Amino acid sequence: MGVQLISGRIVDVHARTEFAGTVEIAHGRIRRIIHDARPRGRHLLMPGLVDAHIHIESSLLPPAEFARHAVVHGTVATVSDPHEIANVLGAAGVKYMIADGRRTPFKFNFGAPSCVPATTFETAGAKLDARAVASLLARPDIKFLAEVMNFPGVLNGDPALRAMIAAARKLGKPVDGHAPGLRGSKAARYAAAGITTDHECFTLPEAKDKLAAGMQILIREGSAARNFAALAPLLKTAAVARCMFCCDDLHPDLLMVRHLDEHVRRALALGADRYDVLACASVNPVRHYGLAVGLLREGDPADFIEVDSWRNFRVRRTWLAGRLVATGGRSLLPRQPSRVVNQFRARPRVAADFAVPAGQGKLNVIQALNGQLITRHLRLRAKVVDGQAVADPARDVLKIAVVNRYARSAPVAVGFIRGFGLRSGALASSVAHDSHNIVVVGVDDASLAAAVNHVIAQRGGLSVVGGGRSGVLPLPIAGLMSDADGRTVARRYTALDARAKQLGSRLDAPFMTLSFMALLVIPDLKLSDRGLFSGSKWAFQPRFS
Repeated sequence: MGVQLISGRIVDVHARTEFAGTVEIAHGRIRRIIHDARPRGRHLLMPGLVDAHIHIESSLLPPAEFARHAVVHGTVATVSDPHEIANVLGAAGVKYMIADGRRTPFKFNFGAPSCVPATTFETAGAKLDARAVASLLARPDIKFLAEVMNFPGVLNGDPALRAMIAAARKLGKPVDGHAPGLRGSKAARYAAAGITTDHECFTLPEAKDKLAAGMQILIREGSAARNFAALAPLLKTAAVARCMFCCDDLHPDLLMVRHLDEHVRRALALGADRYDVLACASVNPVRHYGLAVGLLREGDPADFIEVDSWRNFRVRRTWLAGRLVATGGRSLLPRQPSRVVNQFRARPRVAADFAVPAGQGKLNVIQALNGQLITRHLRLRAKVVDGQAVADPARDVLKIAVVNRYARSAPVAVGFIRGFGLRSGALASSVAHDSHNIVVVGVDDASLAAAVNHVIAQRGGLSVVGGGRSGVLPLPIAGLMSDADGRTVARRYTALDARAKQLGSRLDAPFMTLSFMALLVIPDLKLSDRGLFSGSKWAFQPRFS
């Protein structure tokens, strides 16, 4: 590749200025930035965008396919925790993600998962102990210790967590946090243990407590967790210097239309300073994690984007190491099918597996919340028919169950949930953070069994049954990702999402919300394959009390 000259309005985030200029590129790096006396381009040239925390697996696409679509939105790099696939396949899963990502010029930066499994109260497909995590951290292609979700363990001085954090700090690698709702002195103790970031803040006071403790705050807006509105006021304060943008989890339907470019558009529309906003989307994560990502400076890798205007912030072109990888809303990265790896042993289920004998007292019910990963703990009267506690769609009290995917035969954990709104049928998914057993929600036992069996037949996937119809999106890669083209996956996902809403769901992203109903580390009430669990009490709860 010879010398390239790209002209436009150059946005210098570091000097907080903008000028007419030309970027001279040679051998994948910026050789010179020339101030032009006479402007030769009217569009904005600026650093590429960096998602400071995302699970690639949640796009339902492997890294190489994710990259094809992310570059269209001006994303040139991600800071990625591969703990989804690690919970299924262990260290081999982490290495799979790294290898798949290397097939593209996109700059993936993976961390060493710190909580595999996330808790001892569920069944996962693998375990990464302190020694295994230290071994991953020693690799130069592992950039950080990924989200330390077991915050009670940190506060109580768990030896394994302490060893992992110490290993990361010894190597000078950042430690990511994950402590939803942690405030005051507890947040300060969590930060003092060596935790440097948190992406789980869902209120402004919580974020301020963590900032006061010295942490960096990642402002998250994804498919299920949407905290941008609550945390956006930080962008107009001095704290913006310690903020970054992230999606955390982004399903394929949204990836086809937006990524971090939407965070930037929203922040600019609120009147936040343009240079502060762009720093949150590029400079801050590059500096915090020490990434080898260019920031539109002489000598940097030529990783940058061309945007039409500050007002619209529509990405026109994206370059990675001087290579044009997207233009006019079209990716120039080639389609590369990914290798299939998996671990799936579950056998088909019958309706009787989901039956719940009536008990004494009221039901302990999960309250799902739209746009949030947290849940509430409700106590409601059970509907009893022939001695069985059954779903009551009229009150939006449905059954939820988790089926162990790693065992050929294991008891099904069944509970009750409000917030999904289904009037008939069921939804099932093998994307069930973080152990990725099969989670299902529905109005009757036959539908629950049918939805689960569609997932089992594909050795992973998303399914909808109801109204005499059924649909499934196979996810053969670890039961988490598809081996199909991203647009095909997005189209099939959108169809399932629409079908779920036709059955009555009022949630913006019913499958994404369902996937977090087994995530025990986010309070309050969740369901693992072993039963109901309270994150605030850090203990199992009875179905009736």
